[in-house]
Amino acid sequence: MRSLDRLFPVEAHPNLLVGLGAPDDAAVYRLSDELALIQTVDFFTPIVDTPYEYGAIAAANALSDVYAMGGEVLFALNLAAFPPDLPADLLADILRGGAEIVRSVGAAVAGGHTIQDKEPKFGLAVTGVVHPARIFTKGGAQPGDTLILTKPLGTGTITTAVKRGAVEQAHLDTAIASMMRLNRAAAQAAQAADVRAATDITGFGLIGHASEMATAGGVRFRIRFDALPWLPGALGYAENWIFAGGAHNNHAYYNHLVHYTRPVSDWQETLLHDPQTSGGLLIAAPRRGLDAFWAGCAERDQPAWAIGEVVAGAGIEIV
Repeated sequence: MRSLDRLFPVEAHPNLLVGLGAPDDAAVYRLSDELALIQTVDFFTPIVDTPYEYGAIAAANALSDVYAMGGEVLFALNLAAFPPDLPADLLADILRGGAEIVRSVGAAVAGGHTIQDKEPKFGLAVTGVVHPARIFTKGGAQPGDTLILTKPLGTGTITTAVKRGAVEQAHLDTAIASMMRLNRAAAQAAQAADVRAATDITGFGLIGHASEMATAGGVRFRIRFDALPWLPGALGYAENWIFAGGAHNNHAYYNHLVHYTRPVSDWQETLLHDPQTSGGLLIAAPRRGLDAFWAGCAERDQPAWAIGEVVAGAGIEIV
């Protein structure tokens, strides 16, 4: 089968800055020397039982790709698939949850497309903007950079505990609040710190997305296990082997890239591959920008954790 890169050679599309030669969290197209357009799309099936929160989480997750590129959101389009027998008020709550997240950043939902399907699906196609010289990409991390995470981990194991009827409500409430939180403030703090390498942690888990960054930058990510932030309850559910199927798939695909220099139990190792929904940004911050980054986070009430550093080499090291 003919690959798509042969149909769209990079040299034939010089203004398509991100999306062909180096796939990333979103596509970026240069409109002028001062302005580039960001385009992304994301949707998924329900991960929580409450329609409003499902819509809000799906929207926050879709907007996150714009923030992972260092941009700001202009507008969004709804993408939805609903069973024809689903009550209209449930549909309205899902759409309202997504719309209120979009409105919270000064953007608008400008339309969309809906089809009938056996299982609900909802998300957004999002348009944003960024300066062409200030794009965050998965590549660009340099030895000496500090690795920073802007949300705690563990949404996969917690939402799987929901499906198994084993979750504590307080743990679920905290996870929902985290998934609904936008990555906008973190991206703004990173822009002020002259960051150029970042991604958001989603379905491939911490190790999968860190591996993508390390490979794209030709460097090694040294991650301190004890420095990783976890949502309340995540460690307990993981120790009881409550994992989404994606965690095992991620482990099978990415774990060969990981070098463990400290004892890690089987469940802890699997938890490093826990697929996230609307996770935080993983940022490689240069030394010269660290003070500005921490100051920017403090100004915006944005939590962040230093979890490791970038070193020469390849792959992921867990210390």
